[in-house]
Amino acid sequence: MDKSTISPGVGAQELRILDELQRDCRMSNQELAERVNLSPSACWRRVRALEEDGVIQGYVAKVDPERVGLTDCVFANVRLERHSKSITEEFVKAVMTRPEILDCYATTGDEDYMLRVLAPSVRAYDRFLQDFLLELPYVAHVRSHFVLRRIKAETRIPAEIFPQAGQR
Repeated sequence: MDKSTISPGVGAQELRILDELQRDCRMSNQELAERVNLSPSACWRRVRALEEDGVIQGYVAKVDPERVGLTDCVFANVRLERHSKSITEEFVKAVMTRPEILDCYATTGDEDYMLRVLAPSVRAYDRFLQDFLLELPYVAHVRSHFVLRRIKAETRIPAEIFPQAGQR
């Protein structure tokens, strides 16, 4: 990882805080401080600094999509006809309007973007594809990959892969 991408206020203690908060962000500051061996006030200051620096971007509840009726997860690889700045910006703007698109990545290779889309059914995904994605004038090709079953779905960034403080 490039040193310039690591926030300057992230040391070993902050990495421990991040690891613990990713495991349970609902714990009290007192409990967090005990787990990372800090005083509650020092722990609170470090958490606030991580939030203000944008290292901690928010707190969320993990929801099982299938239990709320979103049974189909589809990875859609999208290729654009051309690669101008205006077309790219227009595509990104369009993607941002669609709630069923949970992730969008610009990629290398044969396709330009990879979308992770949740839908309640194959028919609903087909409507999304026909009524939205294929209607965008600059989309040349979409290749859809339906997920058969989820093997691993992790939102926590494991502490084991954080660059260690001092090794940046």
